[in-house]
Amino acid sequence: MKSRSARVLFAGFAGAVSILLVCGVTFSAASGNTSAAQPAPVVPLSVDYPLNGTLFPQEITPPNFLWHDPSTAATRWKVTVHFAGEAPAIQLVVPGDLLKMGHVDPQAGPAQGLAPQQASTHTWRPDAVTWARIKRLSVHSKATVTFTGLAEGSQTPVSTGKVTFRTSVDPVGAPIFYRDVPLMLPTPDQKGPITPLPPSAIPLIRWEIRNIAEPKSHLVMTNLPTCANCHSFSSNGKMMGLDLDGPRNDKGLYAIVPVQKLMTIRNKDVIHWSSFHANGVKDNAPVVKRFGFMSQISPNGRYVVTSIGPPNNSNTHQNQEPGFAPGILDRLYSTNYRDLSFTQVFFPTRGILAYYDRKLNSMRPLPGADDPNYVQTSAFWSPDGKYLIFSRALARDPYPPGVPKPLHANDPQETQIQYDLYKIPFNEGRGGTAVPVEGASNNGISNDFPKVSPDGRWIVFVENKNGLLMRPDSRLFIVPFSGGKARLMTCNTRLMNSWHTFSPNGHWLAFSSKARGPYTRLMLTHIDANGHDTPPVIVEDMTAYNRAVNIPEFVNIPEDGLEKIDPQATNFYRLFDDAFKQMEENRIPESIQTFREAIAQNPDDALTHYVLATVLTGNNQEHDALAEYRKASELAPENATFLDHLAVSLDLSGDAAGAVEQLRKAIALEPNSAEYRFNLGVVMESRGDFAAAIEPFLRAIELSHGQNWRAFAALARAYDKSGHPAEAVQAARQALKLAVEQHDNQNAIGLQDALESYQRDLAHGGMQ
Repeated sequence: MKSRSARVLFAGFAGAVSILLVCGVTFSAASGNTSAAQPAPVVPLSVDYPLNGTLFPQEITPPNFLWHDPSTAATRWKVTVHFAGEAPAIQLVVPGDLLKMGHVDPQAGPAQGLAPQQASTHTWRPDAVTWARIKRLSVHSKATVTFTGLAEGSQTPVSTGKVTFRTSVDPVGAPIFYRDVPLMLPTPDQKGPITPLPPSAIPLIRWEIRNIAEPKSHLVMTNLPTCANCHSFSSNGKMMGLDLDGPRNDKGLYAIVPVQKLMTIRNKDVIHWSSFHANGVKDNAPVVKRFGFMSQISPNGRYVVTSIGPPNNSNTHQNQEPGFAPGILDRLYSTNYRDLSFTQVFFPTRGILAYYDRKLNSMRPLPGADDPNYVQTSAFWSPDGKYLIFSRALARDPYPPGVPKPLHANDPQETQIQYDLYKIPFNEGRGGTAVPVEGASNNGISNDFPKVSPDGRWIVFVENKNGLLMRPDSRLFIVPFSGGKARLMTCNTRLMNSWHTFSPNGHWLAFSSKARGPYTRLMLTHIDANGHDTPPVIVEDMTAYNRAVNIPEFVNIPEDGLEKIDPQATNFYRLFDDAFKQMEENRIPESIQTFREAIAQNPDDALTHYVLATVLTGNNQEHDALAEYRKASELAPENATFLDHLAVSLDLSGDAAGAVEQLRKAIALEPNSAEYRFNLGVVMESRGDFAAAIEPFLRAIELSHGQNWRAFAALARAYDKSGHPAEAVQAARQALKLAVEQHDNQNAIGLQDALESYQRDLAHGGMQ
């Protein structure tokens, strides 16, 4: 009889489908004629978990043994655990209850039920005392667990199967930090390329830490108003880095916080990638928003390596997802699917590596990994901090024209990209020559998410057909750090294996898998000195049944070394978003008050001062607005937009000389801005210096490619007031022509009147 195990929870593990785990003798009828009843044959049952050869950590809590029994006669099962040597066997009879869904979080939406193969799975979970004895007696030799199906009211066996495993002498030795995420689909009308969850689900995300010796995880942070996602810890366990979304879905923030038992993320702990000009790598601010991708803190906690937009990153896909941060969609492919199993795909198609130096508070591109012709992303440190392993591919448009939108994960309509792994020396930021990692490059498949073992000998990475990381076909491979032949790891499950992390002692690897259904679960595997690993061990009870475990990371701290993280900085983000919404709803007095509350939380945030200033200007409170513009410009002296608005406010307040000074600063920062040149001309006019206004108006026309009728109209006015009637007529004619072409009929009437006036002045001057 063919075993059903090939279709159940761990079907697809390397070698799993071929293991029937048969034990005992199949009884058959004796030869010859007899009227006696023949005993039913003993059929093989299949043990689905654990798999043969599994190595359990010595700390782990009791597992749930899983099996399938094809015999319809079996109503209970005798469990016998044999040990080598003289240790007596353990025997007990269990009901073999069918697998059921665990606890469901009602806030996380409805749960997807068990698949038929899961619903027919029998289970047994040893009590703590029995499991402790099994572990103790299976450290130096294997334990063999035999399941024997018994018929109702009888001791006659009708089915049997067995599995062998051992317990490791190597402890895991460190807790695992992870995100606990509700798996919910946003409504079809909710937009945003990096929006796999409805906004209402964001506060439901939990950050937990798990000591595998304990039966439950410990909650350390939740109820954030914005999303926090990719995190990393320094290998010494002293610093944590965390990607943090700021106000208005700003994905350009990063928190760097000392690891303590009671941690607080303060505003001063948060950096804005956009506040740095990476040694000449300056985005077309304010058009393009810089954000870091897959940022990683260095082993000593001093540096953060990240992937940022290349020089002169464009914003051609600004309408791909309206309302999303500009520039991101020109370097990142992302789409969401209406499928709980794989709701999202994302990967960068453009980008360079840059590093932030906490000591110098500076950001620079990494030489050797800063070629804009390639996308360089997802860099991870070697344990000594001397090297970075990263993914590289030829840069490309994330959304090429004419390609239909994909409908599911690994749809051929997804933008195609296959990364190679490269190694580059860090050299304290000086970089060097990037070289491909043999065995993880030039193999026609995508190689990504490399993690180096703590002893520096191995790289474990993900292979998949396209993109990176969270793909249905993601499989873990191991290759020597110096390169060589990559080996498919034994621990791989049938569906998605990624987000892996080494324990600090290097003996264990934790990773995420979807082998048990759409709700991602955490697995462990042991890796020996030769890079050989063992079948996966499930870490039970990490979260509710309808929630997912992702981004697991071992932290090099004591088991009780992290109790709580207070996301204090996010209180400010909540207030900012509330104030912005009030402003959009024209609830201006409320908006002003809420912005002031946000500033009280974070007085050094330049953007909040700036936005408050614009609200005050619109509310005819220019005196108060001027003070806020000044503060914003003091806090962000290289933000040309802030300087420009400060200049306009100064001019409205009667300080034309001060306005000219600020506009010249803005122009020095962004010399190709037509707007700033135009405003400079307007300020020159306001103080009566019409001749001086001519040059900035001419430059504004040049920078706008001769398409700005307002600049031509202002130029005509300046010519007229400075005694150049012929030039005024010529500029006015061009202004009128452009306004008509641009269907601005209302202003065209005024321009016609101005042109006629200039023509009269010219005729009058000619008569004289």
